[in-house]
Amino acid sequence: MSPSAPYSELLEPVKAVAHAAGDAIMKVYQGHYCVEQKSDDSPVTEADYAAHNVIAERLAALTPDWPVLSEEGEAVAFERRRQWRRYWLVDPLDGTREFIKCNGEFTVNIALIEDHRPVLGVIQVPVSRECYFAAAGDGAWFQPDGQAAYAIRARQWDGGNITIAGSRSHRSPIFCSFLEFFDDYRVLSLGSSLKSCYVAQGRADIYARFGPTSEWDTAAAQCVVEAAGGRLTDLALRPLRYNTKDSLINPPFFAFGDRRHDWCRYVPKGR
Repeated sequence: MSPSAPYSELLEPVKAVAHAAGDAIMKVYQGHYCVEQKSDDSPVTEADYAAHNVIAERLAALTPDWPVLSEEGEAVAFERRRQWRRYWLVDPLDGTREFIKCNGEFTVNIALIEDHRPVLGVIQVPVSRECYFAAAGDGAWFQPDGQAAYAIRARQWDGGNITIAGSRSHRSPIFCSFLEFFDDYRVLSLGSSLKSCYVAQGRADIYARFGPTSEWDTAAAQCVVEAAGGRLTDLALRPLRYNTKDSLINPPFFAFGDRRHDWCRYVPKGR
């Protein structure tokens, strides 16, 4: 793949990589597997590693000169990766807790980062084989299994009832304080990057995350949300940037559809 090729030309091959990783996950999901704990106490399973192996191998074949930074891959020191202008940022199985609960709310996340921003994002849902995808300048798209893809667009919020996406496994007191800003709201509790996807699809108005996440959790979703007309920002409404520091931990963030609104008004005290 030429480095000068439009990002949209990469979408179909990267979607194929994501679907292959999703299929590898489902082979484990439908059988018996062990759950291990990583050093940060987050769970990991054979499915995480199986998806990582598929993605790492296929992206290396697709773009041999572009590094791959994956949650389940080798840790790369900042002194080395700070030299990367373009690289793949991957969460092979986003929502391992949801995978373990067998609720289907987990995804494969693949993003291409260029100059610290996501310029391509593919999010595949293994259970349904649905796919959200976007490339800079090419809009955001949703593709049901076996059907044609169609464009998606984040929606405007003009006050009144608001639909808020929230984490199914990470509900916090700060999130509850955030809800107190609204008189009429509905909470959609979801796992993984589906929360941001629902914002991009116009099914939710905002996703507020006050707990820790890593850069591979948000990169593909940020590309999809932005291409759908929304934004994914820190609490000061600055777009998240990638590979700018030693830590890969994100700040708290909002993903929202209405760019006109001052979402800073809804930051709980102490944040």
